[in-house]
Amino acid sequence: MGSNSLYGPLDPAPDAGYTDAPPRMGFFTDTSVCIGCKACEVACKEWNLIPDDGFNLLGTSYDNTGGLTANSWRHVAFIEQPAANRGGGTVDALAAAATIAPPGRQPEFLGMPMSDLPGRTIDAPRSDFRWLMMSNVCKHCTHAACLDVCPTGSLFRTEFGTVVVQEDICNGCGYCIPACPYGVIDQRKDDGRAWKCTLCYDRIGDGLMPACATACPTQSIQYGELDELRSRARHRVEALQEQGVTEARLYGHDPDDGVGGDGAFFLLLDEPEVYGLPPDPVVTTRDLPAMWKRAGVAGLAMAAAVVVSFLGGRS
Repeated sequence: MGSNSLYGPLDPAPDAGYTDAPPRMGFFTDTSVCIGCKACEVACKEWNLIPDDGFNLLGTSYDNTGGLTANSWRHVAFIEQPAANRGGGTVDALAAAATIAPPGRQPEFLGMPMSDLPGRTIDAPRSDFRWLMMSNVCKHCTHAACLDVCPTGSLFRTEFGTVVVQEDICNGCGYCIPACPYGVIDQRKDDGRAWKCTLCYDRIGDGLMPACATACPTQSIQYGELDELRSRARHRVEALQEQGVTEARLYGHDPDDGVGGDGAFFLLLDEPEVYGLPPDPVVTTRDLPAMWKRAGVAGLAMAAAVVVSFLGGRS
């Protein structure tokens, strides 16, 4: 069963038929403490045996992968933002915010105060630009259009509410790729099958954290029960805004948005478009029921016209 409820909040695992589902699990990615180390990318590749992307200098960024692909299930974006393009806040406020640890965590990295990290110095902040960094990933949507269009059952909803591709069942049709409102899913060139983040389904089933969250040195990537993560994220935004980071906001956390909320959501420091995210994502299959209804009515009308024409020709 896919995402067939229209299209309000729901608990996706019970909706998919799991009668005794555990709590829904997910990611909260706090971009305000991401240092761009790419440990999440490396851990994801190592655990999931993902092929190398090749060494590709894009020429426009320190980022070497460029986006989410069949061979990059986590992607750390490096956004070099001139002062004139900022959405709000001040460099001093952002530098001070870097010393605010997420709830229950110490504001240190490898034993060093966050305020002493390169680019986060409070005493002499840079005023001409800032880095925005974000580790992007599949959103594991509440209403997942990729599930609606998959003809083989390769894509399925897990008991944790996540969305997984079974590569041995995928026939490479590619229907899921344009269905994804975030452009996450991709096909490998050698066999055409679809690949994306599984939220380490094999690990979380054994009570382990996903590889990326385990490797993240600053706890920018946080894994846990989705309801608890949403509460934690709201408190984090409040703390940042109290420190003057007025542009801090959550993305993908709202169960009333166009996809019913995401299983992987983010704290951003600017508009979603700055990070390459759609500002108002919607389920791409939301109009399918109405379209099928109209097609059925049109088909019946055509059949009736043929019958009338046939009977009229015989009279």
